[in-house]
Amino acid sequence: MSNWKYPGLLLLGVGVSNIGAWVYFIALNLIVLERTGSAFAVSILYILLPISALLTSLWSGSVIDRINQRRLLVLLDVSRAALVFSLTLIDSLFVLYALVFILNIGNTLFETSSLIYMTKLVPENNCQRFNALKNFIQSAGFILGPSIAGFLFLIGSPETAIVLNAGALLFSAILLSCLPNVHLHSREKTTFSLRLILSDWKETLVFARTRRYIAVVYAFYALTIVLMSGLDSLEASFATIVLQMDESTYGFLVSIAGVGIICGSAVNAIFTRRLTIRFLIQFGALMTPVGYLIFASATSFLIAAIGFFLLTFALAFANTGFMTFAQTHIPVELMGRFLSSIHVMQSIGVILLTALIGFYAETSIRLTYTVASVGFLLIGGLIVFIVQDRTKRHYFTTETDEMFKISS
Repeated sequence: MSNWKYPGLLLLGVGVSNIGAWVYFIALNLIVLERTGSAFAVSILYILLPISALLTSLWSGSVIDRINQRRLLVLLDVSRAALVFSLTLIDSLFVLYALVFILNIGNTLFETSSLIYMTKLVPENNCQRFNALKNFIQSAGFILGPSIAGFLFLIGSPETAIVLNAGALLFSAILLSCLPNVHLHSREKTTFSLRLILSDWKETLVFARTRRYIAVVYAFYALTIVLMSGLDSLEASFATIVLQMDESTYGFLVSIAGVGIICGSAVNAIFTRRLTIRFLIQFGALMTPVGYLIFASATSFLIAAIGFFLLTFALAFANTGFMTFAQTHIPVELMGRFLSSIHVMQSIGVILLTALIGFYAETSIRLTYTVASVGFLLIGGLIVFIVQDRTKRHYFTTETDEMFKISS
């Protein structure tokens, strides 16, 4: 239990922040819609996310790898709390978009920094279970966040929910400040500049060339996220237009998806010693697109629900497997720069694929969704083939696996 004291605090801090993020984003959607009455004005909030992630990932790795990650996480939580609170005081829509853009930058920095800090804090033999528990908490936020937001809207207003989210971020900052410092100080003084960023990109490319298998496996994970983002952009339209669901039925379908990822994360956490990284990646990569295909072929709510549950259940396996793989094989001192370089390509892919799928969906939503799902399944099959290579078996063996063999 003593080994889980600090990881437990970290999980609690991340969980509180994640639930607050759901409350904040739903409330922000309603605030913009109430002020403008325009669906397009709301859609801009979604467009800002990949754009800010793209611009931030170009340089963030160079910063994150060289500074104290715990202090950065605390600073980001406090700064985001102040920015979130200020959203309730602003009338100008342009200023609101600008603040949301800055908040998205903070969110991108927090996501990468927290992953690096987790890698340093959590022992390798606990890493897989920690990732499973992290997925469980984040997926619980997927259900609890909207529920809490709905309750707050009943007793107050979207502005009230925004203020409480600012409080949640401050509480997260307090929790994170109680965690130990795991940053190793460098004697070299670093001046951040364009030359340094370009040099870091070259170093990342050298790592990708010399450790090609690691880079390829993680790049495929990024590709699956791109494909899921493109498919998810059609999800609501497919459910309401093609399957003719009303808003309440679609909301229930989304809740089933949340239950799926909670169940998948729970299975991962409970059976950590029996689920190898290889199996997690293969099962997640193959069954997630199968879930999308079932949903694409649905003609009733039951079939759609089965597809939704399966895809999110399998997604929990994929997330745990790929994250553990990355933490095991990417040097922690280079992790920020490597992940940021992948995120750049991922953000570009999300923007382009979402636009492409949206364009073709104007002709036929079901056909577009089905073709994209089949493409996703082919990519999943390729991932299974790459990971199955017996000569690469050592890449998927962790300390946990060795300990389990000895104890057996």
